[in-house]
Order: sequence, then structure tokens, then C-alpha cells
Amino acid sequence: MTDFQFFATSPKAMEDILAKELKDLGAKNVKTALAGVAFEGTIESAYKVCLWSRIANRVLLTLANFTVESQEDLYDGVNKVNWFEHMKPDDSFAVSFNAKGSEVINNTHFGALKVKDAVVDQMRKKFNKRPDVNLTNPNVRLNVYLNRDQATLSLDISGESLHRRGYRDITLPAPIKENLAAAILYRSGWPELSKKGASLIDPMCGSATVLLEAAMIAADYAPGLLHQTFGFLKWKKHDDAVWQELLSDAEQRKEIGLQNMPTIVGFDASRRAVNAALLHIENAKLQDYIHVERRDITDAAPATSWEPGIVVCNPPYGERLGSQEEASELYRQFGDVLKNQFVHWQAAMIISDPELGFRIGIRSEKPITFFNGAIECKLLRFAIEEKNFFIPKAKTQKDRLEQVVNKQTEEDPQSEMFANRLKKNIKKTAKWLKRENIDCYRIYDADLPEYAVAVDVYKGRETWINVQEYQAPRSISVEKANARLCAALDEIADVFQLDPENIFLKVRSKQKGSDQYEKLSNTESFEVIQEQGAKLYVNFKDYLDTGLFLDHRPMRLKIQQMAKGKHFLNLFAYTGSVSVHAAIGGAASTTSIDMSKTYLDWAQQNMGLNDQQSDNYFIHADCMKWLDEAVNQPSLEKTYDLIFLDPPTFSNSKRMEENLSIQEDHADLILNAVELLSDDGILYFSTNFRRFKLDMDILSDLSVKDISAKTIPDDFSRNPRIHYCWEITRKNLYSVAK
Repeated sequence: MTDFQFFATSPKAMEDILAKELKDLGAKNVKTALAGVAFEGTIESAYKVCLWSRIANRVLLTLANFTVESQEDLYDGVNKVNWFEHMKPDDSFAVSFNAKGSEVINNTHFGALKVKDAVVDQMRKKFNKRPDVNLTNPNVRLNVYLNRDQATLSLDISGESLHRRGYRDITLPAPIKENLAAAILYRSGWPELSKKGASLIDPMCGSATVLLEAAMIAADYAPGLLHQTFGFLKWKKHDDAVWQELLSDAEQRKEIGLQNMPTIVGFDASRRAVNAALLHIENAKLQDYIHVERRDITDAAPATSWEPGIVVCNPPYGERLGSQEEASELYRQFGDVLKNQFVHWQAAMIISDPELGFRIGIRSEKPITFFNGAIECKLLRFAIEEKNFFIPKAKTQKDRLEQVVNKQTEEDPQSEMFANRLKKNIKKTAKWLKRENIDCYRIYDADLPEYAVAVDVYKGRETWINVQEYQAPRSISVEKANARLCAALDEIADVFQLDPENIFLKVRSKQKGSDQYEKLSNTESFEVIQEQGAKLYVNFKDYLDTGLFLDHRPMRLKIQQMAKGKHFLNLFAYTGSVSVHAAIGGAASTTSIDMSKTYLDWAQQNMGLNDQQSDNYFIHADCMKWLDEAVNQPSLEKTYDLIFLDPPTFSNSKRMEENLSIQEDHADLILNAVELLSDDGILYFSTNFRRFKLDMDILSDLSVKDISAKTIPDDFSRNPRIHYCWEITRKNLYSVAK
């Protein structure tokens, strides 16, 4: 049989698992790439992948590779393929088109239309009849990937994504995809454990995806047996005899595998989840092999007759629980259950916030990165043995404050070292602070690794200190971390001669979405500070952040100096401090947009505090949606001379129509914002995402200048990655900003 070139797509971070699958299925010349694996083989090889791969999304048969330096090159490259070899004139088809870095075609819809025209024109010319386009249920699916000027034209022989096995009828909130569940099980060693008769329990099973994938692996049950349609079934070159033989072999292997099934059990506290799980299990005809019952996580335990094995789950977190405190408590309970009921078992769990994993109190192996859609997740794996148990460190503001207040600590002999560093920093910065007239600043930022805190000074009617504790390394005991923190707080009070009531402690751990904006208390206790002629309200008690990002001080001053006579737009405005500076600088108008009503009210109060009432507008809206509507509004006449765009790193707020991920969405945000600029307007884009990479391929039509170094103040110079900032204009326009 003839060998063909194929490409199997997969979610990111699963490429090596897919490559092993393909080799085991007999594929040749297997080579991993980003989000997929290339391989060679016969049509039978590709059928096997469609039937047996638990990881692949799609299988693409390469039809042609060609260079695209003009729109005509794309049309000609597609037209050179003899389409009658693959479809009939009365067939339907659909085109999927993706482009990266192309200077010729960057509109996917236009590219797909060009491909469609080439196919239709060729068939009409030969047969005086053309195939129809059917985007929902076509006979043939075509795929074109244009990477710069190199195009790959493929036939999608998988059809619907292979991760959709065919057993899911009900979709519960935040489901885990089937191929991600399979990848978790592979990485957790389930194929080997199941052969030894080990048990598997999912104590938070949801709609049973993990349970079903585990059962199918244990039973040698081909995931494609439940798949309703494949792209090759209506392909002209389809070899049905080969396909039927593969199906028959898969059915026989399943029947043999089901005779030796290990114990597979799922629990869930939700009646709806249990009902959905039972339905999905019945759809897969595995009701005799998987047991599910309604049971709270605190009651999860194995029966004495079950062989020790592995606990695997996709626990809820974040907004699925309603608060970080609830999530932390659930993970603590889960850890207690594992330690009390599952000693000598193994465990594996996939989470989006690794910090929550520490609440379990069991040392894990090195985390493995996966992606659940666009969300980066970590797979944690545990050997549930007493030697791996530890006391979880406080992960919530409430827990940490209780530890410090209750003096769960030991004496710290090195505290004088911390005090000396504080004094040294105060002396070093005194002249600079006076010269620049700065009242709010960072005086210490984990300068000594033993004292991992940030210390911010705020001066108003009194002096206040905001202390943010960074999470200590796992190698540092809870007692030692407590000792150092308590010593640091004592030394701060002593060095600054402050009442402890004026010192505020915050737990600074890795934030997700808008966590830094979530309420910690409801004191509504505000203080007034001054900055470069502006008065601003700050709050030390109710939120993780005070309402003023000190590292953006130079940017606020820059906006103030540039704003005179200009119309200013502040996107993701938070408490509106940048808008206040623009108004004080003489802006013709300011417009502040934020999704939070609380912070927009705060912004209005800040503006009122400075007697800036007229021509200052506050819009309560999702900035992504507002921008999109503003750009696509034909009647829009409003433009802005100055725009500040400082989005959060990630947000999955229920108030947003779509999740925001700054790495994925920044280009669209910037392009839309630029559409609202006046001809000589300037956009300042900023982010504090440390691993951020600006997508210059998409933004190549703009003039982009990295000004990060100039926008980081001296008191934050210890950490040059505190934020990144770019000045963006339309090309060939000279930037007036100095």
C-alpha cells in the first residue's frame, strides 16, 4: 500500500504522548511539532489513528505543499490538485484556513474563500456542476495552513474532532476534555496500574469523563468505536474493507478486555453530576464496569475489598466554588481524606492554580504542564505515604493573619539583619524621595532572601506601611516562615516608629484573573495620599491591592505631562488614578472604562477629590466588548489622542462574555484601541505578566517602541520585570512623547 504524509493535531503539551501513541500504532517517521505530530503511513495507518488515538484531535492527509507570494499563488496551488480524485461534483465540502506571519493573506475568511473558489472553479469547468459548501456537516473537509509564505493543503480525514468520543450528552460547568483526561491517566501510570488490577477512584467525578477514559484504557476499548462520523467515510478513496476489518478487530479486543476489568469508582456531591455521569456511562455501555454514587468529598474512602490503586480527579477551583477561601478549604479537606483513607495509594489531580495544591499537604512529584483549552494547568502526582505529608502553609489572607496573630512562631535570631537593610534603604533613598516629591514608595522588596516581603510606605495625614508577604520556598517550614514574618513586622514598626495598627499585612501569592481585586474585608476605610499634585484614595484593609499601583508612578506622571488639550481614554481603568493625572494635566476630556462598578465608583470619588468634575466620563463595561463595539460602529466619531491600556493578565469573571488572557488577546486589544486613536494619537500598552511576549507579527503595521525601562521607577529597579510598557502609534508618525 502507498505511504502518505499525515499530521495529527493535539492540544499543546500533549505532543510527545501522541507521538508515542502513533509509534505504537505503526506510524513511520514520527516527528513532533507544536500542537501536533507529523507521520507517514498507509491509509490503514491513518484509520488506526482515528480509531485508537486517545490524544489526537484531527488527522490531516497532506495533499500539497506550495509557496504563496500572492493571492493568485494560493488559488493556483489549490487548483493544481485533481479534486475529482477526492470528491464528486455533487458532494459538499468545507474549508478551514489558518495563517501565521503571512504578508499576503492574514484574513482567514478571505483565505478560505480563495481555496473554495479554486475547488469550485475546477469542478465546474470539468463537469459543469459544482460541489456545495456545507460548514456544519460536509462530505469532505479541507484544511489549509499558511506559515509565512509556505502553504500546506490537507484533507481532514477525521471529520469531527476525535476528542468527542460520542458518550457525552450533558455538559456540566467547566468539563474536562476527553483527550486531556486520557493524557492525565497516561502520565499518572494508569495503563500499567490497570493491568496489575489496581483500583481507580475519582472522588469529584463530575460527568464521569475521567472514569470513562480510565475504563476504556483498562478494557482496551478503542475510543473511536463510539465516534459517529469520520471524514474519510465519504472520501472517494475510502477503503471500506480495510475500515470494517479494523472495526471488527477493535470490537473483539474490547470484548476480551472487558472480561478483566479493575475496580473503577466515582463519587460526587452533586446530584446533577451523578445523573449526568450515569447517563454517559450508559451511553458508553460500561454501566456494568463503573460504579458511581453521590458522596461528599469528606466521605470518600475505598472499600476493604478494593485493591490499592490511584485517586484521579479534576477538582473544582476559583469561580466554580465562588471564592479562594472555599477552594482552599476544599483542597485541605481533600488532603485530609487522602492522608486518612488512602495511605499507600497514589493520587493525581489537574489544577489551574498550583498554589492550591500545597493545601493538600502532601509533597508531589514535579508538576507536568497541560492546557485545558487556553488555560494552563498543572498535573500534580502524589505517593500517599506518611513520609510525604507536611503541614500546609497558609494560602489565604485569613489563614496567614491568624498564624501571625496567634504567634505560631519561634524566635528569629537574624531579624537585626532585616532591620539594618531597612535603615540602609531609607538612608539611600531619602534625597531621591525629597527631590522627586514622592510620598508613596517601595522601600524594600525581598532584598534579603530570608525575608521575602515587599514593604510599601504611604504618607498622608499619617504614615502607613503595606507589607506584602511573598510565598516562601517549600523547603522553609511553616514555623520558620512565621518567625521571619513576625520578626519583619516587629522591625518595621521599630524602624519607622509606627503603631502596629498602621502596618497592614497582605499575603502575596500567584494571582489568577482578578484575584488581586477581590475583597478581603468590608471596612470601607479610605485614606488620602498625594502624588505629583493629585489626591487619591487608598484602602489598606479591604483589598489585596491598595488601589494605587506604585510601579506605574512614572507612567501616571507621563500621562499628566502629555494630556493638556487632549482626549484621554483609560481602559481597564481600575480606580482611575491615571485618569485623575490626565485631568490635572489639562486633558480636554477623560473616559475611564472598567467592568467593576466598585472600582468605577472609586475612580469617580478620586476625580471628585481633585475638583475635576466636568468632561470626565465613567463607563461601566467589559473593555473587550466595548472596544469591539466601538471599532465596529460605523457612526463612531469619537477619537482619542491618548490611550492607556493596562489589562489584567487573565480574567474569567462571570461578568465578561469571554475569558481574557493577555498573551492570547493583547494583539486584538491593541489593534482595536489603535482604531480609536486620532491621526497623531499615542497608545501606551502595559502588562505585568512576566512571561509576556509582544506579537510583532500581528502588530507589524504599527510603530512600536519598548519604553519599559523608562517607566520603572528607582524604588522598583530591583525587579526590572515588574511590568512591561510600549508606546504605540500608527507607522511613520513621529512620537511626540519624550
